[in-house]
Amino acid sequence: MDPNNFASMKDLKLCESSSCTDLPSLDSGDPESDLSSPNFTNGIHDGSEESRFSSEEDEDEGLCMRLTVEPRRVLTVDMVNEGIKVMTYAVRGPLLLRANEIEQELKNGVEKPFKNVIKGNIGDAHAMGNRPITFIRQVMAIVTCPMLLESKEFPDDVKLRAKEILEACRGGSVGAYSDSPGIEIIRRHVAEYITNRDGGIPSDWRNIMLSAGASEAIRSILKLMTNPGIVCQKKPGVMIPIPQYPLYSATLAEYGMEQCGYYLDESKEWSLCSTELDRSIREARKRCTVRAIVIINPGNPTGQVLSRQNIEMIIKFAHKEKLFLLADEVYQHNVYSPGLKFHSFKKVMMEMGEPYSSLELVSFMSCSKGYMGECGVRGGYAEIVNMDKDVMGMLQKSVSAKLCPPILGQACMDLVVDPPKAGDPSYDLWRCEVQEVLTSLARRADMVATTLNQTEGMSCNVVQGAMYAFPKVMIPEKALKAAEERGQPPDVFYAFCLLEATGVCVIPGSGFGQERGTYHFRTTILPQEDKLTDMLQRIKNFHLKFMKEYSS
Repeated sequence: MDPNNFASMKDLKLCESSSCTDLPSLDSGDPESDLSSPNFTNGIHDGSEESRFSSEEDEDEGLCMRLTVEPRRVLTVDMVNEGIKVMTYAVRGPLLLRANEIEQELKNGVEKPFKNVIKGNIGDAHAMGNRPITFIRQVMAIVTCPMLLESKEFPDDVKLRAKEILEACRGGSVGAYSDSPGIEIIRRHVAEYITNRDGGIPSDWRNIMLSAGASEAIRSILKLMTNPGIVCQKKPGVMIPIPQYPLYSATLAEYGMEQCGYYLDESKEWSLCSTELDRSIREARKRCTVRAIVIINPGNPTGQVLSRQNIEMIIKFAHKEKLFLLADEVYQHNVYSPGLKFHSFKKVMMEMGEPYSSLELVSFMSCSKGYMGECGVRGGYAEIVNMDKDVMGMLQKSVSAKLCPPILGQACMDLVVDPPKAGDPSYDLWRCEVQEVLTSLARRADMVATTLNQTEGMSCNVVQGAMYAFPKVMIPEKALKAAEERGQPPDVFYAFCLLEATGVCVIPGSGFGQERGTYHFRTTILPQEDKLTDMLQRIKNFHLKFMKEYSS
């Protein structure tokens, strides 16, 4: 049983008297045991007694939800896409559900050995108290409510940017559809940003596709690769880093594609070596046709920043093996370690010249990360380089079926790639806020790695960039046996114990992938510094008690 699998929760009864760590198996053997929705007929709930608590005695025993046998539905689980059945997304799995329950229990006055829940499971900056950038929010406020253009509360450059965006919208409203790849002026601004970032290497705005966050663009590109093809009928596969961001494993599972993992080297700050890439593709080709390789730089969940030498090696490997490159570069603003810098794959590839500059590449960016942290706005882009013209046509047809990305997300992306310039009324405040965010994140990155490395039985690489740490934890043999008795992987058992004892929610390393016999968890570095200090102290105290309890 995979406790990260939502499908495995279909028989779960939520109650105060039972542990939500005790998840039932996916296949209960009872075809009538499916969790069904209430029976609604003509909009009226079927109020039969079978759909309610069978007795007050059940309620007294703590039962919060009673599952009953209902008539067979037209749409049943056996009809669901097999890929959706097997896909998992660890970041929002049962641990988060339990964390939400604990929050409610605290609100209801249930006594716990902690006063609040700290959710280190996801990189949601604003939810963790990081403040929005004033310039971004001011422009977005005006485009949402154009009458604010008459207000004297906003700087002139903010009003000019809002007018520019509104004039590019049909009907002058962000409530109108845009072209499917996005608003032209914003795509042009993205291309200008990339050109400047890459030292003058040109970017063509017609190769820019705006999207609802980077995730949607990534899924759109992977969807192009799902057909086995005419020459080879093996299942298509994609090389992804291990550890990896679960979006990739979940999407590949949903699309019926093969996940081909290549391991990052934890002993060398999560870097890559060519021998591991060779091993990975050699093994993968025994079972699938490898179409592409994914690189996450800076890394999620591992927090490394790839050197130029590493990037050149990957590009040479992709050329040698005839692979499509997908460069996930959403953390390009998040580099903290002195002496390191972000290198875009496109820039390195073009500077290497032929034959490498002809490689097919798509790179991704988002307004959810960086200094902005505008996760809920859902803005992102993909730059598509050297794609076959016919395939590009198929991509455009595919995205057109989604109508267009969210207009506010497009507007936010525009403000990220084209921020205030020196001399603009908003520039000084914008620059101050951006530096404050990135400087604080650098302090937090150092704080996390330092504290965890000072904890006996833990080790953590330097968080060079991105928003996460991925420490290795020692789990005693006695704890391994306890996890086995519960039917949980050891790191899942550890994370649930941590949550119940401290209120800290982290994600087990098995949700991202890890070397066999090693155990990790991912935590974000995003909590505000006082709360982060509290969170790290809770983790440290718990781990020492855990080691003592299960080592005796």
